[in-house]
Amino acid sequence: VDNITDFTWQQQLRYYMDPKDSETDPIKVRQINATLLYGFEYMGATSRLVITPLTDRCWITITGALHIHLGTSPAGPAGTGKTESVKDLSKALGIQCVVYNCSDQIDYKMMERLFCGLAQQGAWSCLDEFNRIDIEVLSVIAQQLLLIR
Repeated sequence: VDNITDFTWQQQLRYYMDPKDSETDPIKVRQINATLLYGFEYMGATSRLVITPLTDRCWITITGALHIHLGTSPAGPAGTGKTESVKDLSKALGIQCVVYNCSDQIDYKMMERLFCGLAQQGAWSCLDEFNRIDIEVLSVIAQQLLLIR
């Protein structure tokens, strides 16, 4: 990397500490044009994911969406590391990520309790097997998410 504007540098997850903002927003995390606040959630000394070009693209997409206050829904074949990529990015940002395995037994009350806890904590959620939820329940979940947003 010869210049800080090189894409090779910009695509990296970078941590910045601004002494002027040390009391309000001490650490900012940047990637491409996205700037996010570090969450300071300690997850312990766990192993990290191997970074590949696919995880790089996934992280860039997620950080870009979070920068404009949106969520993401990684899609792809089973076993490609979608959940693991999101979990590892949450660790890198210091944010807790709750993985919830969905089934056809889930009702809107269960999801309401999950969303209330996530909103109170400021945590992320990975909804694995989201496509298994009944369509009637999905419509209520969509309304719940719109209220949270």
